[in-house]
Amino acid sequence: MPEINEPVKLLIEPAELADWRGDRPPVIVDTRSPAEYAESHIPGAVNIHDVFTYLAASTPEGIAAMREHFAEVFGSAGIDGSDTVVFYEDGMGTGFGQSCRGHFMLAYLGHENSLVLHGGLRAWRAEGRPVTDIVPQTKPRTLELNDNGLGMIVGKDDVLSEIGKDRVTFLDVRDVDEWIGESSSPYGKDFVPRKGRIPGAKWLEWYRMMKTSGGVSRMKSPDEVRAECHNIGLDFDKPIWLYCFKGARTSNTYVALKQAGFTNISTYFGSWNEWARDESLPIEEGLPTG
Repeated sequence: MPEINEPVKLLIEPAELADWRGDRPPVIVDTRSPAEYAESHIPGAVNIHDVFTYLAASTPEGIAAMREHFAEVFGSAGIDGSDTVVFYEDGMGTGFGQSCRGHFMLAYLGHENSLVLHGGLRAWRAEGRPVTDIVPQTKPRTLELNDNGLGMIVGKDDVLSEIGKDRVTFLDVRDVDEWIGESSSPYGKDFVPRKGRIPGAKWLEWYRMMKTSGGVSRMKSPDEVRAECHNIGLDFDKPIWLYCFKGARTSNTYVALKQAGFTNISTYFGSWNEWARDESLPIEEGLPTG
């Protein structure tokens, strides 16, 4: 049977955040640049831009360093896993999925009690909600790591071992110029040494998980997301292994798929930034022939 369950709530609307009724207020995390945050942000929000900029190698040493780094970063911002955390970016179609990457990282460390502000700061402002330049005082806490989220990430050796076996679906969610080998990354055509894609991958551009209205991008409904997956011939019975360039756009797609009820999803977090730099790893180049 397909690995699809009831949709999971990972998105919070601006009105829900503004009218929070929980016993304790959520920790709000602004994932934008420090300069953007300093200019204005949602009241009470702390700034953690690392959830977007951090690059990880998928070696055991690289993963261990990433876990330690983000335990320190989240803990310094007052996050210990006991409170709900709400991540946001400027716009879900403009920030390359950085708010979703925040949710993904915290879940990977073992704490799933986090949400993504639906529509980002653009949706918040479109409803006339307040912003401020006041930086809140935070009390550092200790974020305890656990192994609950370890299956969320696969490494390059895992990917290499599955090529040609037709047991998992490699789902490339990069922009079209990266998919067809015109560009190596969103940071420039020749940012990394090689252009192309992982052999056998299917393509579902991350933008297709969203709809934009009035300058605000929001996730499509669960039925619409499942339809997009059906249209590319996605086998709903196989595990889905996502990749992009560095694990941000995959996080946007991860949230969309989880919202639609998919359960067997992992991310190759090193993604093309790692794969393209290792000349021993196979790639497909040029226009797809399938």
